[in-house]
Amino acid sequence: MIVNRDPRVRGPYTAFADVAGAYERARPGYPEDAVRWLVGDEPRDVVDLGAGTGKLTRTLVALGHRVVAVDPLDEMRAQLVAAVPDVQAVAGSAEAIPLSDAVADVVTCAQAFHWFDHARALPEIARVLRPGGHLALVWNSRDDRDPWMARLSAVLGNETVDDDDLAPVRASALFGNVESAMFCFEQVLDREGLLDLVNSRSYCAKLSAEDREPVLAEVARLYDETADDESVRLAYVTECFRAERFSF
Repeated sequence: MIVNRDPRVRGPYTAFADVAGAYERARPGYPEDAVRWLVGDEPRDVVDLGAGTGKLTRTLVALGHRVVAVDPLDEMRAQLVAAVPDVQAVAGSAEAIPLSDAVADVVTCAQAFHWFDHARALPEIARVLRPGGHLALVWNSRDDRDPWMARLSAVLGNETVDDDDLAPVRASALFGNVESAMFCFEQVLDREGLLDLVNSRSYCAKLSAEDREPVLAEVARLYDETADDESVRLAYVTECFRAERFSF
């Protein structure tokens, strides 16, 4: 699982409702070359599932794809609509996608697949995909090969995509071979942006204000010790996966 593994601080995805603004301000988007690998170059009908504030949605739209963004949280969809006003954004979940059968060439899930009830979500995803359509999963992970990111991970806990994240797809009998690709990029943040980024992480979002304070204080100290020209550079690896829907 890509989120922090400590069960004492894990909770439902609804924790993101309280940090939607921080999520929008500070979470990075996704490299264009990664999105092209996930979805292709030709315009396609895409369902962006668990779209959040639209970090992936806006790149899909900019590349010419026809996108329906689906998210269960009003607060996240409000940020999405403000950022991408022309996109169709609907309330719904991966377990109950409010769309007709066979409407999508690709279903994308950015930073969201690990929150789903896979036994219910994967048949729903297959239902809305056309024959030959693809499920496309993507995560931005901190690149701990970078010394500064390794120090940040020492405070927040490591994050990575492992085989457990993809096992439900492979075991579902709904999709074919899972292909993968990786892309690297950097994000530049000032002090406030870095604290927003940490606040938007599920690890912090689910903590009480009292428990969150020492985490933010430690991150602030790291920034103050290392910031160059009032900013820091965060190194990421974008981990991409795609699998074709079997024809039934």
